[in-house]
Amino acid sequence: MHRSLLFLFLIFQSACAQQPSSGSDSRKGNFVRFTPVSFSNMFSLNLAPVLHIHSGDTVSTETIDASGHDKNSVRRQKGGNPLTGPFYIDNCQAGDVLQITLVRIALNRPYAYTTESFVSRSVPDSISRPFKKPRLVRWTLDANKGVAWPDSASILYQHLQNFTIPLNPFLGCIGVAPSGKNNEILSFFQGAFGGNMDFSSIRQAAIVYLPVFHDGGYFYIGDGHAAQGDGEIAGNALETSLDVVFTVKVIKKEFLQLTAPRVEDSTYIMSVGTAQKLDDALKTATADLILWLQKDYQLSIPEATQVLSTSIEYRIAEIADPDVIVVARIKKELLKTLKNN
Repeated sequence: MHRSLLFLFLIFQSACAQQPSSGSDSRKGNFVRFTPVSFSNMFSLNLAPVLHIHSGDTVSTETIDASGHDKNSVRRQKGGNPLTGPFYIDNCQAGDVLQITLVRIALNRPYAYTTESFVSRSVPDSISRPFKKPRLVRWTLDANKGVAWPDSASILYQHLQNFTIPLNPFLGCIGVAPSGKNNEILSFFQGAFGGNMDFSSIRQAAIVYLPVFHDGGYFYIGDGHAAQGDGEIAGNALETSLDVVFTVKVIKKEFLQLTAPRVEDSTYIMSVGTAQKLDDALKTATADLILWLQKDYQLSIPEATQVLSTSIEYRIAEIADPDVIVVARIKKELLKTLKNN
């Protein structure tokens, strides 16, 4: 293990030991290095697990980009958001919740690509129509400076010659095998199982909570992004490959049951709503955030009206896919003031 990675892991393990288990398995996990040799274009129950792990284990692995290229620019898989996985969690049962802590998400190559386009849902047809055949645009990623810029700025985009954006590496895809007739779905899609959420807060140090529909969970990650604006309105983010370290814990169904993904970081708790229509996704996200406040902060519905009407924030995470994603969130700092929290 690289010394810096070992140091990061030891710090993280120490921090976890100070947190209450909330019904999760408290065993001290193992650290596992996993190098993928194959990838899936589906969140599926029908594939053999690539690795068996336990609650408490930490896995160091990597992803390839949405077109199937790895950190060395080698084509490893056809496009379509290839996924690393499935990981089978041995003590996980249907109805439980997976708590995935993203210990490390890091760029492992110096470039990404996106498209010169707008998805039809984001702008009037008069603007999106000229982009029916989008052109690929390559970007340089400077991890040392923490910025990125389009390579073609000096040739095609004369006003972007000094344009840079901050890097924000995150996972576009994270999820488990879905419920349903075939127990699988293409990695372009999203839902209660997680999936292609393209939410830029699913980054290093975030915690993702996923409902489990099958024993073992069948957990997948992929679709690495170097940065992305809300909605992924070009149809792609800055697509790249990533190094990923995650820790998995199982929260038993007796302690927590979920019907949709949740995300938490140092600043916010966040509920993810997915639907075909934007207003339905917003309602789903808001309703789940209310449930979270009821369970963890004992708020009544009348109390929730006052907290959320004054303090809720919304993010439109994804509008490029058939379903849209709205995230409802509230700052933890505000919740500290609630009585008996």
